[in-house]
Amino acid sequence: MNLFDCKLSRNVFGKLTIMTQNQIPEEVVPVRAFPITAAGEGIALVDNQGHEVVWIDNLAELPATERILIEQELVSREFMPEIKCIDSVSSFATPSTWQVQTDRGETCFILKGEEDIRRLSPTTLLITDSCGIHFLIRDRSALDRHSNKLLDRFL
Repeated sequence: MNLFDCKLSRNVFGKLTIMTQNQIPEEVVPVRAFPITAAGEGIALVDNQGHEVVWIDNLAELPATERILIEQELVSREFMPEIKCIDSVSSFATPSTWQVQTDRGETCFILKGEEDIRRLSPTTLLITDSCGIHFLIRDRSALDRHSNKLLDRFL
């Protein structure tokens, strides 16, 4: 189904809904196919059972009102701070506490094991803390020398 054939809005509870040909509003949730490498491409609107209702090839091609509604919903659901600097690491053995600067401010987290650092590309890393929060290092080469030195101990 094409989003241009549907009406996207919010219901009285603030949930994103879509009105299809059957004229019954259905709650939907946007899900990115590639949240890191192609955040604006390949977005599915899925129902409460996880079934795809609408597929969106490119978010930028949507009219502004629908695009804004989907972007607002994605921002409220997604939380993936981007690490800009690693200030300190409590130990080079795991578990260890990391003190970092992110695009959302300063924080610390516990790294349970080296396996919680995943390489997504030659320069992109995804770090999962002990609470399941994902931290992104989009471009490792953009980190300062001290941060790279600390990170090298775990890779």
